[in-house]
Amino acid sequence: MSAEKIRLGGMALPNGVLVHGPSSWACAIRHPDGRLEVASARKRFRTTHVTSPLLRGPARLAEAVAVLPQVKKRLPAAQLPFQNRRSVASMVGVVVAVRGIRESTRLRPAAQELLSGLLSLAPAAFALRGSELAAYHGAEHISIGTYEHGEGATREHERCGGHLLGPLVATSALGNMLASFAPEHVRDRARAAAQFGALAASTEIFGWMTRHPDNLLAQALSKPGHELQHRFSTAEPTPEQLEVAEAALAACLELEHGAR
Repeated sequence: MSAEKIRLGGMALPNGVLVHGPSSWACAIRHPDGRLEVASARKRFRTTHVTSPLLRGPARLAEAVAVLPQVKKRLPAAQLPFQNRRSVASMVGVVVAVRGIRESTRLRPAAQELLSGLLSLAPAAFALRGSELAAYHGAEHISIGTYEHGEGATREHERCGGHLLGPLVATSALGNMLASFAPEHVRDRARAAAQFGALAASTEIFGWMTRHPDNLLAQALSKPGHELQHRFSTAEPTPEQLEVAEAALAACLELEHGAR
């Protein structure tokens, strides 16, 4: 295997781990009977050519989401984090709650948008609670961290999407607050544009944070993500769960190195 390290991302599933690289993905799951199943393929949709700061963050998110239908087709037993009824119910509840907050006359626009941004995290919280998802999240981080840094990797990772929490809440609140001053007939479109801009801005800020980990501002912005990982979104995996993550990692690397 080549000594060159490949930039990897991943996603924890309730019954496994998805790992993706620049051109390929691999997913490993554990069946209820204990059987380990792995599937991998080349990505059909890639956005490495997108270099605009306004577009590359949303484009990378779209690339990651575009993998999911491939995963379900090749590995039907894979469970996605938001496909259970509890998560769907929480999403509906958040939509209703956010509408109520924005229609409130007791809160100032800044407070409305800050509360709305924090409430939008509820579906992810519900998806993690009471399942193996947090442990598989930890397994994903340990396997990728070991590949990148060697033995001793922990269940917290510096590039976890949880580190987007601080920048995303701040930029979303600011963007939506500004959009709330738009004329009523264009306010929904202004909010949609604000969300797109917040996503673009927060991913650029996140990239800056990973490149400057010793910067005090970067540390402050990453603090909510560190706390989220440490206290809530990850758990120590079992050896069996770590085996699943390592199988996904190995399959993804095999395809990536084969493409070179």
